[in-house]
Amino acid sequence: MSARTEETPRSATFRLVLLVVLVVVLIASAGAVTWLLTQRRGEADDTQATRDAIMSQTRQFVLRLNTYGPDQLDAQGHLTDYRDQVLEVITPKFAADFEKSGLPIAEQTVAQAGYGRSVKVFGVGVESMDADSATAIVAGGLTGSYPDPKHPDDEAKRVDADQDVLRWEVDLVKSDGTWLVDDYAPVTGEGSQ
Repeated sequence: MSARTEETPRSATFRLVLLVVLVVVLIASAGAVTWLLTQRRGEADDTQATRDAIMSQTRQFVLRLNTYGPDQLDAQGHLTDYRDQVLEVITPKFAADFEKSGLPIAEQTVAQAGYGRSVKVFGVGVESMDADSATAIVAGGLTGSYPDPKHPDDEAKRVDADQDVLRWEVDLVKSDGTWLVDDYAPVTGEGSQ
């Protein structure tokens, strides 16, 4: 009997130490899992915030580039506000191309023909992105308008053309913490699967 009595306190001490070690391991494991989940959630939030910024800037670019008309012409026959709004969302490299070809064409059609254009963005998605560049796909409907030939003296009366539904691939770069459009091109059905 004396052998059993000596084993019981030893066994109880061992069990108590084992229980304490297991509780510590359990608490450490729970802490590690919580930390990992928090890190993952933070990364997912950062990724989604980046996607949202890219999509927002792409939407702004399409709206600004494709919304103009005779009411925006200044006294010199220029689309100054239109130009400034577009320049806010594009890179300097792209701005040079825009001011050389895109802006003069828009100003000419507005000044000479009274042409106007509006756009409705149907959707924007991010095709690819990394830390400082991204490609977005955007779909929208362009509607051109002209002065109503039946009421040539009434600038408020306009005739809308049929809406053209188009898709663009828009390249963006991150410059000083802001996403700017660097280029864009129409997406055709031939190359896409």
